[in-house]
Amino acid sequence: MGSLVLLDLMGGVALLLWGLHMVHSGILRAFGPDLRLLLAKALSNRFTAFGAGLGLTALLQSSTATALITSSFTSEGLVSLVPALAIMLGANVGTTLIVQILSFNISAVAPVLFIIGLVAFRSGPRSRVKDIGRVFIGLGLMLLALHILLNTLAPAENAPGVRVFMNAITGDPVLCILFAAIVTWLVHSSVASVLLVMSLAYAHFVTPYAALALVLGANLGSAINPIVEGARRDNPASYRLPLGNLVNRLAGILLVAPFLQPIADLLISWQPDAAKATALFHIAFNVVTAALFIGLLDGMARLLKALLPERVKEADASGPRYLDESALETPSLALADAARETLHMGDHVEIMLRKVMAAMMTNDRALVDQVSQMDNSVDSLDEAIKLYVTKLTRGSLDEREGQRAMEIVSFAINLEHIGDIIDKNLSELATKKIKRRFQFSAEGAEELSAFHKRTMDSLRIAFGVFMSGDVNEARKLLAEKAALRNAELAATERHLDRLREGPKPSRLPRFISTCCATSGASTRTSARSPTPCWMPPANSPPIARRRAIWRHCRRRCPAAPDQRSSVFDALPRCLTISMMFLM
Repeated sequence: MGSLVLLDLMGGVALLLWGLHMVHSGILRAFGPDLRLLLAKALSNRFTAFGAGLGLTALLQSSTATALITSSFTSEGLVSLVPALAIMLGANVGTTLIVQILSFNISAVAPVLFIIGLVAFRSGPRSRVKDIGRVFIGLGLMLLALHILLNTLAPAENAPGVRVFMNAITGDPVLCILFAAIVTWLVHSSVASVLLVMSLAYAHFVTPYAALALVLGANLGSAINPIVEGARRDNPASYRLPLGNLVNRLAGILLVAPFLQPIADLLISWQPDAAKATALFHIAFNVVTAALFIGLLDGMARLLKALLPERVKEADASGPRYLDESALETPSLALADAARETLHMGDHVEIMLRKVMAAMMTNDRALVDQVSQMDNSVDSLDEAIKLYVTKLTRGSLDEREGQRAMEIVSFAINLEHIGDIIDKNLSELATKKIKRRFQFSAEGAEELSAFHKRTMDSLRIAFGVFMSGDVNEARKLLAEKAALRNAELAATERHLDRLREGPKPSRLPRFISTCCATSGASTRTSARSPTPCWMPPANSPPIARRRAIWRHCRRRCPAAPDQRSSVFDALPRCLTISMMFLM
């Protein structure tokens, strides 16, 4: 019988946790951005911050989620430490409200919640109503789980094996606190732990004294999760908020633990129902702790800043800036963060394009090296963005969010391709030009500068279309695509005309033609951009391919059959192909 009771108990706890998850995710999906905005605005003083933390956690049913959101604000410097600590005091009180409600016998409401939730959830496309339906279903599951727990524990009250096991665990108050802290840390929910304790107390598996000790342990365990999940090891200052919250919990436990027995006797004399008495103690402990420590937050903040100073380090250009892991629970916020990070990646590509042109014009080797280093940063950002969006898509996204996620990944991949073209093609051309000391003619340099400016303008338009989705700007970008292609062809023809006029050999860079310089990069975008002017069969041997390309290049420049096309010819083509990825 003991094994069956334990199995039923585990099933009831699992159902309770899943109900909590549905409530949490439904609230975040329906009101996530609004909740963050409310939290950011309610930080003018510690009392409004306390109220914001209480209300947010009452909705989310997770002080850990509130702690992670607040930690992200503090790590970015958006929230000072004192209001952040006040938010956590409010969050601790907020978790007690649902426990207080569920302490009453309202299991009969579960079917009504299921019906309302199902109707709202099946109401059609993804909408806020559908997310609220998810919340109602989660609440119904929680009530059903409590009903299962009570029905499971009631007949096992007199089972000797189960009673021996529970007495061994709950015989010592310190052991009770540690045991409940570990369980709460494992299940990531103090609400679930306290509700389980209430069920055990109602079925008389634990004494009121042990139940209160277990509640203290549940409060301690919920303060451990933010330290493990919300802090960053590379920055000690990120531990300030979760550590301050843990210190508040520990201090409250140390103050209350010696008086648990008289407190238990007083509660039972006033409220004979052990489950309701446990819920009352849970809310009273957190309210009294908040009242005691809300006036001491300034001193605690100074102490935490002294013990955990901000680590000053150089900004890592290759590392992501905006990919907030705590925002993954809210798809709209996570997609906004991913889009911001993609623009950050685009800034790197824009700087690379500007520097490689400067290197081409000024023969600066240092700029070429910088472009190569920045390409490594672009590759790292590309990997980080794709991994972040992959984590996001593991959850349930609606059609619009899924499409936006794919747009972000596609844009990041295309930016990475452009970075490769700049690094592998344009930088190589700049290196050859510098090494062989070639110079552009005045007319050629002017044309290249104008073409480069048009390319940069198109890149910025592409960034704007990516963020806004403006149809008119997208049409403008497509029109610019054709204009760039025509400008490239015109520049090539003018260059060939200058070759026919017989330029001085010392000023003519003798490199392979446009086709040769960019064929490898253009093959990756053949489905989205115009086909290169000519390519030999793909199955040709490498030597035959090179000879065929060379013969083709000679035919394209009949006035100079013994010379290869110049960097001038290759540069516009590389810039054009780069922009094809974004059009």
